[in-house]
Amino acid sequence: MVRGGWVETDPLGKIGTQHLPLRDQVLAALRKGIISGDYPPGERLTEDRLAEDFGVSRNPVREALRVAEAEGIVVILPRRGAVVASPSSATIDDIFAVRERLEPLAARLAAERATPADVTTLRAMLEQARLATEHEDLRRVAELNSALHLQILEISRNPWLASIAKALYLHVQWVFQMTAKVRAPHSWDEHIKLVDAIESGDGERAEMVALAHVVAASTAARDTTAANGARESTAG
Repeated sequence: MVRGGWVETDPLGKIGTQHLPLRDQVLAALRKGIISGDYPPGERLTEDRLAEDFGVSRNPVREALRVAEAEGIVVILPRRGAVVASPSSATIDDIFAVRERLEPLAARLAAERATPADVTTLRAMLEQARLATEHEDLRRVAELNSALHLQILEISRNPWLASIAKALYLHVQWVFQMTAKVRAPHSWDEHIKLVDAIESGDGERAEMVALAHVVAASTAARDTTAANGARESTAG
């Protein structure tokens, strides 16, 4: 099944029997594996390994790696080959430039349009996130972070907002993975305030809470990127 342009499959599963072009299947699974943390930043990606992981030949893997390099999620290094990238500062800036405008609007509309059932759904997601945070299941926390924001977009009842955001939040999940260990408790405290504001029906309040949340997330992501860059420079 394809959802939001992504093949719904275990990124380490066998996809050679599916009926989309193999390069597209491999690329979709590779993206998902990188963004979910199955292939972490700095990990080497050999053609033989990925062909085995995905149950395909090396040719579609080679083609998918070229596209992934162009997208910035993989880098090709001399004598090392393909390596999983870290989100660049430019990527982070671009993501948050969109989030700072999209999420406050979505929160305002959600506050104005949410039903009691919608709020119940959001509260259930908050509880799942609380448990995942307590168990230090950071991959699940990152998944729920994107899922919560996508749910708020759905509650906004604006189909244009929801449709343009699906690809964005896969990359939001990629960035969140970097900061999850430090950000997770703070992030979910902020999410509770956001859901409270949506439940209140006060669009202006929800908009302000959403913007404050995005600013806090942006600061954490940029600080992490700067720290990682400093470590790489020292190591080099």
